[in-house]
Amino acid sequence: MPTTILPLAEVTEGLIAQWSAIADVAAGLTDEQWSGPSVLPGWTNADVVAHIIGTESMLDGRDVEATRTVSALDHVRNPIGELNEKWVDHYRPKPRAEVLAALEEIVAVRTAALKAMTQEQFEAPSMTPAGADTYGRFMRIRIFDCWVHEIDLRDSADGSAVADPVPASWALDEIGASLPFVVGKRADAPKGSKVLFDITGLSPRTVRIDVGDRASLVEEFEGGDASADVRLRIDAANLARCAGGRRDADPNEVEIEGDQTLGQAILTRMNYVI
Repeated sequence: MPTTILPLAEVTEGLIAQWSAIADVAAGLTDEQWSGPSVLPGWTNADVVAHIIGTESMLDGRDVEATRTVSALDHVRNPIGELNEKWVDHYRPKPRAEVLAALEEIVAVRTAALKAMTQEQFEAPSMTPAGADTYGRFMRIRIFDCWVHEIDLRDSADGSAVADPVPASWALDEIGASLPFVVGKRADAPKGSKVLFDITGLSPRTVRIDVGDRASLVEEFEGGDASADVRLRIDAANLARCAGGRRDADPNEVEIEGDQTLGQAILTRMNYVI
């Protein structure tokens, strides 16, 4: 059953701010950077922008015809990856000005659609990349996805840092909601483990995960933070890179205190993004 209830106005504000940040970064790329390789395998920076247009276009009910079979590409791992590639292929031959205009147009359409929604509609059941939840959860995932891609564009261009704490906060909320899956399922943390993430940088926060029959987020540990078996201190942007499996993710920048074996297992299996 859908469980993630989020405020329509605030999430919409965060998503609009994130779209604006993407547009600003994309417009500021040099022509060489625009057509140059991104940190994502097989994609240029222009392809990253096209992917964002494509996802929002799908949410508006649009579609494009596939121009080739992409399932055999090394960086396409599942049907969602195939859908993403179809939109990237659609925009790849188009001039930069046309792609940026398409981004502006779909953002305007999606902004109007979100502003026309009611809170009840925002809480309605929806399929999301994280499974069945609410439409609001899907929109928080959209903030997360676009935020990570803003980091991708910046990392591929001038290495500048993301700066707006509003979308960053929503994106990190989404990452936090997925960390129990990373700890409990992917890293196979033993029952009884307590894992603490100390996220630094933009929108800092502490995420606590208690592993019982399943791993779950908790507000505090019985025994306090000192009782954590392992503590991982990681910068917010580096956390996004690790979660997305980016090639510029830097596990060596993560400080691990406590159980080193468990900490390394978590870092090694941090890449959970589709």
